[in-house]
Amino acid sequence: MRQEPEALLFELSKPGRRGVEFPCCDVPESNPFDSIDPKLLRHSTTLPELAEPAVIRHFTRLSQRNYSIDSGFYPLGSCTMKYNPRLHEDAARLSGFARLHPYAPTQLAQGALQVIYEMQYILSEIAGMDACTLQPAAGAHGELLGLMLIKAFHQNRGNGHTKTTILVPEAAHGTNPASAARCGYKTVSVQSDARGRVDVAHLRTVLDESCAGLMLTNPNTLGLFEYSINEISELVHETGGLMYCDGANMNALVGRARPGDMGFDVMHFNLHKTFSSPHGGGGPGSGPVAVKKALEPFLPVPMVIKLADDSFAFDSNRPFSIGKIHSYYGSFMAFLRAYLFILYYGKENLAQIAENAVLNANYVRVALQPYIDSAYDEICMHECVMSAKRQKRHNGIRAIDIAKRLMDYGYHPPTVYFPLIAPEALMIEPTETESKETLDEFISAMRSIMLEAAEQPELLRNAPTVTPVRRLDEKNASKDVRWICGPNCETV
Repeated sequence: MRQEPEALLFELSKPGRRGVEFPCCDVPESNPFDSIDPKLLRHSTTLPELAEPAVIRHFTRLSQRNYSIDSGFYPLGSCTMKYNPRLHEDAARLSGFARLHPYAPTQLAQGALQVIYEMQYILSEIAGMDACTLQPAAGAHGELLGLMLIKAFHQNRGNGHTKTTILVPEAAHGTNPASAARCGYKTVSVQSDARGRVDVAHLRTVLDESCAGLMLTNPNTLGLFEYSINEISELVHETGGLMYCDGANMNALVGRARPGDMGFDVMHFNLHKTFSSPHGGGGPGSGPVAVKKALEPFLPVPMVIKLADDSFAFDSNRPFSIGKIHSYYGSFMAFLRAYLFILYYGKENLAQIAENAVLNANYVRVALQPYIDSAYDEICMHECVMSAKRQKRHNGIRAIDIAKRLMDYGYHPPTVYFPLIAPEALMIEPTETESKETLDEFISAMRSIMLEAAEQPELLRNAPTVTPVRRLDEKNASKDVRWICGPNCETV
């Protein structure tokens, strides 16, 4: 049954209704507008008048229409929307952590400092690096810091004026060239070969002494491992450049392979992807950066160190540091959850994350291949990229149509049209937390949709049909914005 759109609070409003009645004022009354500069006053707004039950029911109904990892399978490729264990949520709410003031003296914050110190070590070990900072607030923030460290490294060696370019594979996340440009670098694109990996021959043609570094995601955005990574690292290092690892896909490697062992000099983690931290809704995210020894002097201050008496302290005595990049010390609650997640698995069992993620992705890929093509027909890592080119060729059905129809089946759609080098791409990432039964149900839904695409293509073109809002015109919605702020406001 199709759900009807929720009525606006303004439509539910009735004159005279209220949620609470305040007692008579026991101090002299004053008009608050008398104490505000008239230039700062906005025009009056008519607010809806409602009893408390109506307000509560309205927002509760809206919350029940939200789709989340707690309510269903969320195969959003490249985003790793894994389940967050409630045990870690409860621990993060312990008053000793949750109510700790960020300006508390170090002697009153030893527990929190210990978490930071141990996470610096743990993430360095997982990455195969020598040092780590937890300050960055998200992956893109970590990318920017990584490039700032690369820039500081070259400037310290006296060749910052000649190291002006960053190489970025054409299948990279869009934040990679953006971060490089924000840091003042010119980006040079590296082509992909027929197998979806970095074209080493093309890399040789664009690689020269101006290369400050290469940003590479491994496995890449097609979910494929870069088998030539050692050769790529050697080529970049021969020019004096550094290797940056986009750690967005670390869920495929954690506990099994370390970027530092592949020749990477710096990388960021997405704690909300690889480990247990909430994901989405604008944050808070966490994008720690781990580095090899040569880049350690440039890490942001302060770092947390362990003193001779086994206590912990902030260390800001780092003359080559690029400075502070986040207020306080980053998103403490985010990496606290990740810390608990890692301790729960332990060093011995951490590899289960990668193993099960890769197994689940390949299970989905193989099961769907009779119905929809793989972008690259080979074993993938933690995510599989399918291509609707067959459906588009036969019935004009595109990836967006399949994604919209999945909403009618009760699923959040996978990522579509990324990476750009895969035609009509649907990037499916099941993560390690989903059961075989859940995957089978999703596969069954996809099979049904592929049959509909062949026999009833109009169903897909008109999807979704049971959601509160039908299909929107995405292009016009972004170009012709119509905002309504209330019954007495004009459409903007």
